Amino acid sequence: MQFHDRTQAGRELAERLRIQQEKGVLPHPVVLALPRGGVAVAREVAQALDAPLDVLVVRKIGAPFQEELGVGAIVGDEDPLFDEDALVQLGLTETMLAPVVERERKELHRRERLYRQGRPAPDLTGRTAVVVDDGLATGSTARAALRYVRRQGPERVVLAVPVGSPHAADEMRAEADEVLCLQRPTSFMAVGLCYERFEQLTDEDVLRALHTAAG
Repeated sequence: MQFHDRTQAGRELAERLRIQQEKGVLPHPVVLALPRGGVAVAREVAQALDAPLDVLVVRKIGAPFQEELGVGAIVGDEDPLFDEDALVQLGLTETMLAPVVERERKELHRRERLYRQGRPAPDLTGRTAVVVDDGLATGSTARAALRYVRRQGPERVVLAVPVGSPHAADEMRAEADEVLCLQRPTSFMAVGLCYERFEQLTDEDVLRALHTAAG
């Protein structure tokens, strides 16, 4: 079953999380969106939970011959987190991927400066960090995000996505205290195929969503 768009997917995800919040298992939540696509989903979640919304910029490291094929990811100034099995299968090395990492790091910092506009990252100490994206394919960006968030000292880490591959969703259970994935199609091919509307979002869309949530 397809979601109409990210807003509808976010509302369905938000309803499930709101029920958990009422049960007391999401203390002091902070919603962290993986931009760009995750922001439209996370905005609905943040509103439902009456929680602050912020962004966690993660950049996928794509294979040189197929950028959409993720073989790792980076967060902030930390070392890249590579999928070692993928590197072996594709005959790639970290040295070969260094130019890709450098390019993605520059784009990551550009987005952080633009989206944050001087605001510091939220203090996650003792909070429930709810990491939200619009879908989960290989899990490379989610894994990097969750490990980074874990090191910030939250009380709980929750990964919440509307849809994902069953394999990736199961693997993320080792990284988060809870993984909420509404749909896990056995024939999963790509996140975009699980939405009727899946247009690419812009920086302006992200800024608008953050401004709406703050207001």
